[in-house]
Amino acid sequence: TEKLQGDEAEFNRKSFDDLVIRKMFVVPAFEIHGGVKGLFDLGPPATALKAAMVDLWRKHFVLAENMLEMECTCLTPEVVLKTSGHVDRFTDLMVKDTETGECFRADKMLEDAIDDLLEKNPTMPTEERESHLRAQRQADAYSPEELDKLLLEYGCKASNGEPYSPSFPFNLMFKTSIGPEGTSVGFLRPETAQGLFVNFRRLLDMNAGKTPFAAAQIGLGFRNEIAPRSGLLRVREFYMGEIEHFVNPNDKSHPNFSSVTDKKLVLFGRDDQLGSGKTQSIAIGEAVKSGLVNNETLGYFMARTQLYMEKIGMDPERLRFRQHLATEMAHYAADCWDLEIKSSYGWVECVGHADRACYDLDVH
Repeated sequence: TEKLQGDEAEFNRKSFDDLVIRKMFVVPAFEIHGGVKGLFDLGPPATALKAAMVDLWRKHFVLAENMLEMECTCLTPEVVLKTSGHVDRFTDLMVKDTETGECFRADKMLEDAIDDLLEKNPTMPTEERESHLRAQRQADAYSPEELDKLLLEYGCKASNGEPYSPSFPFNLMFKTSIGPEGTSVGFLRPETAQGLFVNFRRLLDMNAGKTPFAAAQIGLGFRNEIAPRSGLLRVREFYMGEIEHFVNPNDKSHPNFSSVTDKKLVLFGRDDQLGSGKTQSIAIGEAVKSGLVNNETLGYFMARTQLYMEKIGMDPERLRFRQHLATEMAHYAADCWDLEIKSSYGWVECVGHADRACYDLDVH
């Protein structure tokens, strides 16, 4: 069942933010020149902490699984990201204050409006409350028209009291040019996966032409967030670890699945999200057997991720896996689960686990 409901000690976010800056864990980048939203520098304590986490990530995943690690470039030619679909579809829906010109991310505005409503109405009937939470969980899956309608229903208005502009897509990639001529378009990579996909043939040769095998990369990604906020949760430059495990599409079993089959995970399936709103604690072996999790390989890496999070000191009671709703998943995906962390900002996605079928290899 869902945990962490009910009364909890109030978290003083302002005091916490002041502390991490004062102790120089994290500081605003270019602070003496006014700073830039969404950019932060890691101080000595956080740099050491990050190094320790990356070292453990390599030992836990790359070395333990004999993965093929790469380090690919951050600067990516347009043709690569056009082929992958990022140029056309790597977007968030945005609304604009028509008076000030300020822009906001539409789905996050809806989520915040629902949070405010629930906070102001603690005695709201359970059924009504669950209805609002279902709408909140689907915030990033709505069409622009659906989102516009809900923003009006929840009273989201601009500074002048008028509705925001209709929502429209905004591409999150940083665009640049490669070379002095200015004719070759490039982007700072928004994710670390494409470098692995375009090198698949060489990686397969290096692995003697055999599958399954896994490739890994850890490094910087860049996203031009619409309205960076929430501390380090929505920033424009951040470190991410990526693993692509390649299997025979007709055999998605994993040779080491038996080592994690009894590991219990807190799962929030799509039916529960649209129904009871409750999670369930279940062994990953049982989840795969019942079909809740699509296959052994996906389940194996979900369990391994849970074990890594516990190793670095995360509270297991603040971790859950949320399954993507049908409206969130790409047409080619077989199953997707996000590991989420319960923070003072609510449940926040931290790790994505997706069976993407052969889409990426096919398009490249």
